[in-house]
Amino acid sequence: MPKLKTKKSAAKRFRVTASGKIVRRHSGARHILTHKPRSRKRKLTSKGLVSKADTARVKKMLVI
Repeated sequence: MPKLKTKKSAAKRFRVTASGKIVRRHSGARHILTHKPRSRKRKLTSKGLVSKADTARVKKMLVI
């Protein structure tokens, strides 16, 4: 059986913490920033966790 390969697009977007949770960036922080409030832009810079519904699928893409 051949080696399992990591989906490189997923590897660039997600990171696994020491406890096994998957960290992601928030969407909507790239352009059209002049129309967004300062507080919203600040919250978009922080990291978020992948929801429980998507965790198994992301782990499969990362070959964990």
